[in-house]
Amino acid sequence: MTAEAIEPHGFCAGVTMAVAKAREALEGGGVVHCLHELVHNETVVGELKSKGMRFVESLDEVPDGGTVLFSAHGVGPAVRRAADERGLAVIDATCPFVARVHRQVREYAARALPVVVVGHAQHVEVAGVVDEALDAGARVAVVAAPEDVAALPFPLGEEVGAVCQTTLSGDVVRKVMEALRARHPGLVTSATAEVCTATRDRQEAVRRFVASGGDGVLVLGSASSSNTRRLAEIASESGAKTWRAVDAAEVSDLDFSGVRRLGVTSGASTPEEVFADVIESLV
Repeated sequence: MTAEAIEPHGFCAGVTMAVAKAREALEGGGVVHCLHELVHNETVVGELKSKGMRFVESLDEVPDGGTVLFSAHGVGPAVRRAADERGLAVIDATCPFVARVHRQVREYAARALPVVVVGHAQHVEVAGVVDEALDAGARVAVVAAPEDVAALPFPLGEEVGAVCQTTLSGDVVRKVMEALRARHPGLVTSATAEVCTATRDRQEAVRRFVASGGDGVLVLGSASSSNTRRLAEIASESGAKTWRAVDAAEVSDLDFSGVRRLGVTSGASTPEEVFADVIESLV
């Protein structure tokens, strides 16, 4: 079996920025509270915990006057106001692509357009976008798949604006947009109705690898990472035997019997050192 890196892989620009901000904040020596996981990767979270970062699920866990770091997934206006009212020092690590989605939602609201968010309602990124829409006075609904479109609470044919979670499968997003246009011919979209560039590039790279003869794909990343799960799904749907693992220790337990050409990729929040360790163990 030969093993090779699928390019691009690993940290995207948004994660790189978020991790850099987190590390810089910890260098100051004070206590830094991160609202939710900075990124969905246990290696990154573990490193930051070892350096003293405290991860919380609510601002109520942050003492008045304390420091809070907003994760790469972003937060809604209600959270920002609550932090300001309590005098919290805020470090904003929101991914620029996510921030762009928030701005687009406000533009739709200003035009009195209902907002459709394509994504998973339970994901923290989507929760922040929905809060942005509600805060701006927009009607908003979340759909995760084409079959969800028929149940939208907006009248047939009404003009609506669409945005999407940045880490979804590009194919799923396209299918949902087709369903939306069929129900709402005047659908308003922009670049925010597509997955982010890093997500798209990594997904397309996996498809190219399998199309070129790769018969196995190993995706490195956490089960909680949406973009990691999408990479594994795309590899499998493309016809390759597929595995997902967090690090080299987990990879050592996997059986690649029968695979001639294994491609290795990683989610956008998987550290490069983890990727390098795995590649070294397989070569």
